[in-house]
Amino acid sequence: MEGRDGMRAADADREAAAERLRVALNEGRLDLHEYDERLQRAYAARTYAELDALLTDLPSVTPMQRSALDPAAAAGVPAGLPGDQPVAAARGVTARWLTEVWLPYLRVIAIVVTIWAVTSLLSGELLYFWPVWVAGPWGAVLVVRTFTGLTGGEPRRQAIERERRRQRKRAKRERRRELRAAESDEPNNPTATD
Repeated sequence: MEGRDGMRAADADREAAAERLRVALNEGRLDLHEYDERLQRAYAARTYAELDALLTDLPSVTPMQRSALDPAAAAGVPAGLPGDQPVAAARGVTARWLTEVWLPYLRVIAIVVTIWAVTSLLSGELLYFWPVWVAGPWGAVLVVRTFTGLTGGEPRRQAIERERRRQRKRAKRERRRELRAAESDEPNNPTATD
């Protein structure tokens, strides 16, 4: 063992390798199973050569401000789209996530405010605004969830998971079609039976 490859790796080196693997997982370069395998091997690695072997087929990490793939990677959109489409796709992913988070809240608040307004009208006086007890705590929780979700990349993760589910459904439908086609071909195939 010569040079750097034979040298023992430190905990910081293993952590750096684990971070590169996490980035590769988030970019879709590794599936969850392969990430888990490599992560276990990274924490068990003793030398730089063992760590380097885990990362050789992955591109080096480019800082976000220099990355040409930044908008596309943030949106989970393939690179190479012309113009501002990746940025627009990233905005679309974020807008969809915000809608999924906030729309149930807005619907319920509209219902309870309507109930309050109708009861106030029917009673002939302005009643205590009790919808604040529904809107306030739930809204505070949603504000925190929105902040942590946006800073933690939740819209992108959710979009990636949604796309994985679509791919699994497509693959499942394709397998069903193939099975049906194979089953429909079977009666046409003559078989020798005695």
